[in-house]
This record gives sequence, structure tokens and C-alpha cells, in this order.
Amino acid sequence: MSVRLGTRASALAMTQSQQTADMLAAVGGLDVELVQVRTEGDILTTPLSQLGGTGVFVTALRTALLDNRCDVAVHSLKDLPTGDAVGVRMGAIPPRADVRDVLCARDGLTLAQLPAGAKVGTGSPRRAAQLRVVRPDVEVVDIRGNVGTRLNRVPGLEGNQTDVVEAGTSCDLDAVILAAAGLQRLGKLGVVTEFLDPAVMVPAAGQGALAVEHRSFDESPSAVALAQAISAIDDADTRLAVTAERALLARLEAGCAAPVGAYAVRKGSMLKLQSVVCAVDGSRSVRLQKATDSLTEIGATLLGIELAEDLLAGGAGEIADLSAS
Repeated sequence: MSVRLGTRASALAMTQSQQTADMLAAVGGLDVELVQVRTEGDILTTPLSQLGGTGVFVTALRTALLDNRCDVAVHSLKDLPTGDAVGVRMGAIPPRADVRDVLCARDGLTLAQLPAGAKVGTGSPRRAAQLRVVRPDVEVVDIRGNVGTRLNRVPGLEGNQTDVVEAGTSCDLDAVILAAAGLQRLGKLGVVTEFLDPAVMVPAAGQGALAVEHRSFDESPSAVALAQAISAIDDADTRLAVTAERALLARLEAGCAAPVGAYAVRKGSMLKLQSVVCAVDGSRSVRLQKATDSLTEIGATLLGIELAEDLLAGGAGEIADLSAS
């Protein structure tokens, strides 16, 4: 059976989509073709926080899916809005990659070794806020672009000079902060100078995970067979973890552009969730954690909601202008 898999055209999106295609081919014997879809987030150069963040890389892919221009869509799960999408089902969340953020700095420097006034690039308000908490003496620079473009902002990182960058933006930063998962999928972990422990920088909800979506209303034999193949690559522990993380975001009414970190992991019979909410300027933050032994999607959802309530009770709503209703 031939399947059209919709993907963004960036190198990272194409790589993770091809990896998903390979998994589907392995479990279902499917012939998978990648279909490139250009999204609003790829076209516009406005900072993600001003675009609203959540959904800017998602809407065009979902539209292509609903318009039958593709049969499957693959997203970085952290980009997905927390609300349900009409006509679309998240059929699988494959095993999660490394959830951590990483520092890629000149001269092999770690976060602690960066000099005062160092320029550190990130397009994430969450990363920027947490960076300002632990290193208020560095300058945070808002950046956009694909992985190669961002790496090319830092002098001396191996292999980064092969990427095309905008005039005047090459080698102007001391470091950038990226997701380990993206670099791992691109085979670029060699540029990492420090993996940032979640105790220092809590990842984004869904970071390192992929979402595989298909049409929920298509009941044709081929669509049913495709849904079965997709469900075979779902990872139960990853789904539990991201369910808790996304439930927390939903209760806070916080999207992927908000200065909120959330990270859940199953440890034996327990699902543990930690979260941090920061003021954008790093002046204040609240960090809490909670656990449950209810290893179901309902249990994970309740865990996320309950921790969100604890954060709001601790002042998170005022710190980051979140919903407290």
C-alpha cells in the first residue's frame, strides 16, 4: 500500500519524517512517499513568540491531511496545540529521543564557563527565561532559522560553515541553545559542549517526541490498515509522559511560546512530572514536581492538571501572565 507522508521541508523535519516512514514501512510493509508542505512558520521570519508560537508549524500540515493531499502528517510534538483538532487523530507517539536542551558554544565552553556578557542565541522564550535565571549576566539574543543556520552563528563549531546563513549573522554569538533530539536526528551531536540537566533547564512539553497524525473520519479499508500500522509504532510510556506534560500546559493555557517547562518520565510504577514557570526576564520562577501511580492516560492527565493547579497556587499565573481561571 502506498502512503503519502506530509512533512515540513527543513532538514530536521525531513529527517524525522523519513525515520517515521521507515518505521511504518517496517511494521506495515507500506510504501511511504514524503510530501513536502510549506508552513507559516517556515515562510515568516517574525520571532515565534510574536507569531503565537503554537500551531505555526502545524496548521498547513493538518490542512494538507484533511484536504487529502497526504495520508499521514508528522510533527514535532512540542509544536502541537494542546486542544483537539477536528478530523485528525494522533495515531502514534513513537519512542522519545533525548529530551534535554543542549549548549553549543565556542571553544568548548560550558554554561558555567561562559564569560559575563556572552551572547547566547535562542528563539525559545522558555529557554531564554530559564537561562536568565541561572546566568543573568549573559545577553540572550533572539534567533530564528534551521539548525545549520543557528549553529553557524557560533565560531568554530565543527561542520557548521557548510550551511548558508544571512549576511552579517555568521559567527556573531558565543553559544546557542538547541534541542538534543534534533541534533541527534541530524547526526550533529558532536557540536554539543554541554547537555543541560532538566534540573537546570526543564524541557518543553513534548520535547524530543514526534506526533503521527491521520484522518479520524476515513473508514476505508486502506485507511483502517494505515491506522493499524501507525498504532504499532506508538510507545506507551512516551504517550503517558507527554499526556501529563500537555495537560499541564492546557490547564495553564500556555502554548509552546510560553516560559513554561514540563517534563514527565515513568520510573517503575510511578509517573513523575516536574515543571517550571519563569518570568520572561528571569527575575522570578516557581518550580514544582508531583507523581502518580495511575499509569493510564486519565491518570497522566490528572497529574498534569493537579501540578498546574499547584503552580498557579504558587503564583505562576502572575509570574508569566498565565490563566488562573
